[in-house]
Amino acid sequence: MTKKRTAVCLLLIGVLFFNSFSPSVPYVQGDEIERLKDEIGQRNNRLVEIEKEIAAHKADLTKVGAEKKTLQSAITTLEIERKKIGADISYTQNKIGTTDLEISKLNIDISQSEDDIAKNREAIMEVIRSIDENDKQSLIEALLDHANLSDLWGEITELENIRGVLGDEVKKLVSLKILLEQKKADQEGKRSTLLGLKEEYSDQKEVLENNKTEKDRLLKETKNKEANYQSLLAAKQKARETIIKELRDFESKLQFILDPSTIPAPGTRVFDWPLASITVTQYFGGTEFAKRNPGIYAGRAYHPGIDLGTPVGTKIFAPLDGVVRSTGNTDAVSGCYSWGKWTLIDHPNGLSTLYAHQNVIGVTPGQSVKRGEVIGYSGNSGYSTGPHLHFTVYAKAGVTVRKFSEIKTVTSCGAATTPVAAADAYLDPIQYLPPL
Repeated sequence: MTKKRTAVCLLLIGVLFFNSFSPSVPYVQGDEIERLKDEIGQRNNRLVEIEKEIAAHKADLTKVGAEKKTLQSAITTLEIERKKIGADISYTQNKIGTTDLEISKLNIDISQSEDDIAKNREAIMEVIRSIDENDKQSLIEALLDHANLSDLWGEITELENIRGVLGDEVKKLVSLKILLEQKKADQEGKRSTLLGLKEEYSDQKEVLENNKTEKDRLLKETKNKEANYQSLLAAKQKARETIIKELRDFESKLQFILDPSTIPAPGTRVFDWPLASITVTQYFGGTEFAKRNPGIYAGRAYHPGIDLGTPVGTKIFAPLDGVVRSTGNTDAVSGCYSWGKWTLIDHPNGLSTLYAHQNVIGVTPGQSVKRGEVIGYSGNSGYSTGPHLHFTVYAKAGVTVRKFSEIKTVTSCGAATTPVAAADAYLDPIQYLPPL
């Protein structure tokens, strides 16, 4: 290897180091990255402010919810809900903007990493080509090219040093490639998040529209008079009691023997909570509410699930992977004051779950869902004493979906559908959820 070739190799190694420690992107891109970082920071600060607005609206809703059920309190609730839902939408819009910016920043980072890899690879290949040419030279040829043995030994030592540095640079190149793959994976994750946020934005806009429709309907039905509102509540209460009694009578005749080996043992945590914040307003079974209102449960102090108090428009999450078996909306049939908008999901562990009184259903029958995925938004549909999510757990083999025409004798909502199950198929959700 001649001194000239050795010098070339050393120069290439120098270029390699320069590429490793110097920015490979133009200053314009560097400025753009800083701008994106600043804007992302500003948006994150705005998200914190919106979270405070949402919390304040939730507190106001709690206060109004504790008041006596009057037309004015119902209107006030709807107005506060509108503000809260508006804040939810604003939060989602900001999250969409932030995610867009994060994707833009990742695009620049990925481009920079690809440039770094290309330059380092080219420098390494050039050094390898030079070394390869030297390796083709025999020992006799190398001796003849040098005036004395010490010069040859010095170049051999330099060559070994070059090879050592080259090995280190190859390791760095491998690390750059791994980092690039991580950035690309992060980019794909952000894109998936962005799609989810856009779906949430669309659903939240629907919640807001439903709020306006509900307010208009309430004012039209009551003609803005308290007496009319109280009469409306009483009529709903009576219609609901009739439906519930007939449903319970129908279910009492169903035959089902639960095989304990087909479901998780009680006390085994298999589900996450379906809401981010948990307030249980009614438990499964013989609750005080059920005892005070025995007619609602066909003379039995029984509540087939748990109620979770939460404002309208709250995200409902899948507590476990599963497949949507069915959805329904009893409000679509006049006079059918039952579950309102509901979703039934089958899980692979032998259990099924029901989510009732929703404002917006975010899934469709046959759809697979993952744990933590948004499946809907809480509401006040059907008959309920206030906005909440009703959550039921069934033994999957014991629950079916029926039309009310199979159940009813007096009710007028035969076209609506509802999940039905024998008493033994109803399970206490608390037995399968995390501790409160």
